Amino acid sequence: MGSKAKILVVDDDRLVLATVTHGLAQAGYEVIDADNGDDAILLARQQRPDLALLDIRMEGKTGFDVAAYLRDASRVPFMFLSAFSDADTVAQADALGAVGYLVKPVDVAQLVPEVDAVLERVRRGAGRTAAPTAPAASATPAAPSAPVAAPPVAGDDPVPLAIGVLMHRHSLSRVDAAARLQRMAAEQGLPMASQAERLLAAIEELSRS
Repeated sequence: MGSKAKILVVDDDRLVLATVTHGLAQAGYEVIDADNGDDAILLARQQRPDLALLDIRMEGKTGFDVAAYLRDASRVPFMFLSAFSDADTVAQADALGAVGYLVKPVDVAQLVPEVDAVLERVRRGAGRTAAPTAPAASATPAAPSAPVAAPPVAGDDPVPLAIGVLMHRHSLSRVDAAARLQRMAAEQGLPMASQAERLLAAIEELSRS
C-alpha cells in the first residue's frame, strides 16, 4: 500500500526534526526532511512534496524564505510549526498563504490529525488558514523558556527517534546510526532503549541551553 502523501519537514532543531519525521512516517506518510532552508528548497524542487511543514526561525534562509519559494516557484502548500504565535508572525504567515499554523511544543498525537486535516483542505481547494493551533487550542504565545520540542511521551519507542537524531547530527545512514547507538549502549552496559532515552534527554537539555 502506498503512502498517504509526501511531506517535506524543515526544522533546524534535530530532535524536533527526528520526532516529527518519525511520527509522520509511522502515520503512513512519505517524509523527506531538511535542517536548513537551502536544502529544503532543493528537496522541494527535486521531490515535489504534497505539503511542507516549516519551522520559521532558522539560520540562513528562514521558514518564510522557503515558504515564498514554495508559493512562487513550486506551488507546494505549506504550514508552519513554530514556537512563536505573536500577531506579527501569524500575520506574515497568513500573508504568505500558509494553510496551517501549529505552535510548539506539539506532540505527534496532535500533529498527525492536523496534517490530515490540512491535506484534506488542500485537496478540496479550501481557503487557507493560518490561525495558530496550540496545545489546548490556545493562541497564547509560548513562554520564552518553553522548550521547542516536547520530550517523547511515555509509550513512545525512543530507539527510532535516537537513530534519527544520530542520522541527522552525524550524516549517517540508518544502518550506521543504529550500529552506533548499539555500540554506545554496549559501552555503557545498557539496553538500546535506555541508551536512546539518555541520548534524547541529553540533546533536549542542550536545545534548552
